[in-house]
Amino acid sequence: MKLLKLINANLILLCILISSILSFAQKSPKEKLVYPQLHKIEMPKIENVTLKNGMRLFLIEDHQYPTVDLRAMIGAGSIYETNDKIGLASITGTVLRTGGTENIPGDKMDKLLEGLGADIETYGETNATYAYVSLLKEDIDKGISIFSDLLMHPALPEDKIALAKIEQKTWISRRNDNIWSITDREFRNLIYGKDHAFSRYAEYSTINSITRDDIVAFYKKYYHPNNTILAAWGDFDVKELKKKLEDAFSAWPEEKIDFPAKPQVNYQHKYTVNFIQKNDVNQSHIQLGHIGGKLDDPDYPALLIMNQILSFDRMFKVLRTKEGLTYAPWGYFGADYDHLGIFNCGTQTKSSSTVYAVELLLKEVKRITEEEVTDEELAKAKDSYMNSFVFNFDSKGKIVERLMNYAYFNYPLDFIEKTRNGVEKVTKADILLAAKKHLQPDKMQILVVGNKNDFDKPLSSLGQVNEIDIAIPTENMPEAKKQQ
Repeated sequence: MKLLKLINANLILLCILISSILSFAQKSPKEKLVYPQLHKIEMPKIENVTLKNGMRLFLIEDHQYPTVDLRAMIGAGSIYETNDKIGLASITGTVLRTGGTENIPGDKMDKLLEGLGADIETYGETNATYAYVSLLKEDIDKGISIFSDLLMHPALPEDKIALAKIEQKTWISRRNDNIWSITDREFRNLIYGKDHAFSRYAEYSTINSITRDDIVAFYKKYYHPNNTILAAWGDFDVKELKKKLEDAFSAWPEEKIDFPAKPQVNYQHKYTVNFIQKNDVNQSHIQLGHIGGKLDDPDYPALLIMNQILSFDRMFKVLRTKEGLTYAPWGYFGADYDHLGIFNCGTQTKSSSTVYAVELLLKEVKRITEEEVTDEELAKAKDSYMNSFVFNFDSKGKIVERLMNYAYFNYPLDFIEKTRNGVEKVTKADILLAAKKHLQPDKMQILVVGNKNDFDKPLSSLGQVNEIDIAIPTENMPEAKKQQ
């Protein structure tokens, strides 16, 4: 009897267990889940003011840490260089800091900043030159004094110019060491042209041609307060800091600047196949695409979501998950503030799957221009964008630096919020229309960097191949490099 009761009890427990398992198994992982609405992002209070000399300020208090950061953006980028002086903006930006001021030589400034536990950096880029200082709040007066002196009275000494030129030549001598750098550089050349301001690069001859007179002239032409935006964030009182900055830069007069015309992008869509031989690799680097767009294009929100689906969903699933050809295919619909960016996608794959990988990439670009994305793809892409949007505001520095760019390029200061609102409204039809308008899968420029001896089939199967020579011109090359 006891044995029978025990058996019945065990049968009951077994039935309960089986029922629980079946009940659990019936719950699909795709079952719709309800998530709470995302919290509204609270923007910090931003003081936006223009000084009497034309310098524009963005100031944000942040009392989390006892530090202060200042960042200046001066409209003195490499776009204003001539083709025979490529590297001028970069060298000027470097020597601005290393050379110190007329009052504080560079080496003495190094020791002074080290004693303060502070840091000052300056560097020139395509559209602007940047100067940055970070220090403890108790040293704000000393920091502003040094920073303003550096911007207004740089020494630009010959010895530091010579050192900066050596550093530039060293970079030139090593520019073909990294296959990623080669691919990115030469693809930009395909899109903009080798001599275009958005893709050109320095050679030994252009660096050698730069003199101190060129640097001084470049500084005198562009380094003025009405061509400067300064942002500050940290542990300070806005009114007090505004007064300190106004006093520090009061002796820097506004000047009229005769800007050259900004470079224009005149792109002609065409299908090309391009190749760079690299004997010392067993993987190919692939990049393909064409001209992109501008950030203020009404289609930009739809293009953002299109890119998310194309690059981080479809290409990933096909090339990595299904075919196992790569770890990370990628894509990017590039859009810039004042000129057309670059749409490109690509991957790295073993040499023996090179052409097949190119064909798959082309196929996915074509597919997104022919049919609407699915509801699931749209929802996933929009969720990804919206859920990551908060990271645009995870530091005060990131916020003010973005505002500096908006101000510099005459964009509305709430542009990022407008973009987010546009993304929320994007539909499947919007994506298809944007893809049809902005993508031309039959007129893609293809670049492959690798060892053609190991390819799965000749690259010529994709079309006539243009082989690119990336040899570095030896004119005025350092003797030690020539002998290697």
